[in-house]
Order: sequence, then C-alpha cells, then structure tokens
Amino acid sequence: MTDRLRAGIIGTGFIGTVHAHAVRASGATVATVAASTPRSAIEAAERLGAAAAETAEALIDADDVDIVHICTPNDQHLPLARRALAAGKHVICEKPLATRLEDARMLTAHAAERTSVATVPFVYRYYPSVREARARIAAGNAGALRLLHGSYLQDWLADPAATNWRVDPAVGGTSRAFADIGVHWCDLMEFVTGHRITRLAARMIRSAGRITEDGATVLFDTDRGASGSLVVSQISPGRKNRLWFSLDGEHASYSFDQEAPEHLWIGTATQNLILPRGADAQSEQAQRYSVLPPGHPQGYQDCFNAFVADTYAAVRGDRRDGLPTFVDGLRAAAISDAVIRSAATENWEEIAA
Repeated sequence: MTDRLRAGIIGTGFIGTVHAHAVRASGATVATVAASTPRSAIEAAERLGAAAAETAEALIDADDVDIVHICTPNDQHLPLARRALAAGKHVICEKPLATRLEDARMLTAHAAERTSVATVPFVYRYYPSVREARARIAAGNAGALRLLHGSYLQDWLADPAATNWRVDPAVGGTSRAFADIGVHWCDLMEFVTGHRITRLAARMIRSAGRITEDGATVLFDTDRGASGSLVVSQISPGRKNRLWFSLDGEHASYSFDQEAPEHLWIGTATQNLILPRGADAQSEQAQRYSVLPPGHPQGYQDCFNAFVADTYAAVRGDRRDGLPTFVDGLRAAAISDAVIRSAATENWEEIAA
C-alpha cells in the first residue's frame, strides 16, 4: 500500500459520486471505478477522473486499489464485500450489509477475522450538532432519558408511478423504507444516547401495487428504561430528507433536524436555547468536525468527507471515536429484521443479537 491511499468505487450513481468527492477531500486517489456495464464505467471514469474497470470483480482484484467502496444495489453488497475482504482490501460498504440478517451476521464475522478496516456510511453521526448532543448527554446534562422520538421523511416515491430498483425485493430486500432510511435514524439515536433498542412494535405502510413498504411506524423500548417512537416515510410530499429527533430527559431535551443542521435545540423547564455550530460553548467532540467558520453552512457532503477521512485514518492505524463499522451495519440489519417480524406478527418483537 502506498502512502496515498487508492480507492476503487463500485457503483457510480448519486452515492458513488458522493464517495468520490469524499475520497478526494481526504487526500486519497480515486484510482478505478466500476459500474453496471463497461460502457457506464468508461463514462463515469471520464466524469470522475479515474480508470475504468471491466467488472466489479476486476476492480477488487486490481493491485492498484487499497480500499473498495461498494455503492451498488443491495443484493450485490454481500458477494462484493466478501470478495474484497478475502482479497485483503479495506472496505466501505453501503448499508444494508446484506438483504438477510443471517448473511449480514456472516459477513460481519468474516470481517472480524481479518485485519482490514470495514465500515458503513452512517454519516449523520458526523454533524457537529449531533456530536454536541452526544457529548452533553454523556456528561449527564439531560439526566435520565425518558422519551426518544423522531422521524425520517422523504418524498421521492410520493408519485404512485415513481419506481426504482429499491422497490424490487429481489434486489433491494424485504424492507425498503425502513431498511433504507429508518436504520439511519436508529443508528443515530443509539449513537447519541448510548441506549440500545431491545424490543419494538412496528406497522408498515404500503401503497397499492408496491410490494415493499413506503413507510413504517415503530414503538420501542431501550435497555436503559426509555421508550420511543419513530415515523419513517418515503411518500411525504415536500419532505426531501428530513431526519429529525428529540431526545427528552429529566433535565433537558435535545432536538436536531438534518435539513437545518447548523443548530442544536436545547430545551429545559426554564429556557430554550438554539446553539449554533461553532459556538464557543460547543464541546471538543463537536469542534473536531466543525471545519468551516460559523455562518458558512456545513452539510451532508461534509459529513461524508469526515466519515471517509476517519475510515482512511483507521486504515493508517488511527481509529477515531464514533467510526461506524460492520458491527453497526449488523446492528441495523437486526433492527430491520425485528421490524419486518413485528409488522408480520402484529406483536412486540425482540432485537436478535
């Protein structure tokens, strides 16, 4: 491996392009890309300034690729990640790790047996306001957390005629909306609070003619005695990417909105405070990821840049707090599995370890 890490990106749509920008922001090189066809790979390579691989497998096996970014449809994650790990490559794999829980468990165990770094882009962890809420809760400022609630709402499938590979369960998996975006909310809530969901009750919302769900409502309990609720939707008109939470404790509540991420709302019984990113009162955790001067908004790409930079730091032996790994990807798969089971049985279901 050279001093300058060389990345190979498999999948060159929206998210693959985001990965490419983050690779370059970290100081690494986008060496090679692979797409659904050789022609698509050539077109993407010209756009991204990289070489084109004939196939994903050829990219993985190439000597000039140190770390493989897997940005393909969900059904390809398992075989490609497994091959990359077997080849001794570091891996960033989009969630879900696999479309079945048992496969995600197997892949996570496979990664644990190797020295490769293997991460999953739960990038909402990298907003400075999120890190601020985490630091304050860990310091005890909220007291015991009682109610953990929120939503993740999008509208890209609000049109009944809209379609995508994600609506096909053979490609996207049994769950669509929850496994696609609901797991991001659950990961963020557990990361910020330190609580773990132990059991849940879920109901799925389906539009006519669609096999996978358009939305879900979930009630849950945690291992530290809190209760919570979550609403997930990909059919809410006007909601482009609204991930919102409120974490309510004995002494304080913390609220964050991903569509307005420059501020953290802090509420107490006597006053409310809107804390801007970059404020002097922010914790060291938040300041670490506040890379622009206050008043210059940071957003989703900045979070992705920070995640990739932390992954590449781990490759070099500097593992940083909060880096989401395949273990976190397995956790997401276990929660998705419980949601699917609960929606089918109409009962409370435990999270499979």
